[in-house]
Amino acid sequence: MSHENLRSPERQLIELRMEHADLNASIDRLSEMVPQDELMLRRLKKRRLSLRDQIQQIERDLEPKEPA
Repeated sequence: MSHENLRSPERQLIELRMEHADLNASIDRLSEMVPQDELMLRRLKKRRLSLRDQIQQIERDLEPKEPA
C-alpha cells in the first residue's frame, strides 16, 4: 500500500467517521454515569462537532462538481 493511499481523502473520511462513532459511544456512556462529568461531556461534544464538520468538508470535496 502506498503512502498516498494512507492519507487519501477517502481514507481520512473513514478514519473520521470511526472516531465520530467512538465519540458517540463515549458520550452515551458518560451521559449515563452519575454524577456526570459535565466538562468532559462538553469537550467530547465539541470534538464530535468538529469531526462532523471535517467529514462534511471532505464529502463536499469528493462530490463531483455540478456542470455550470
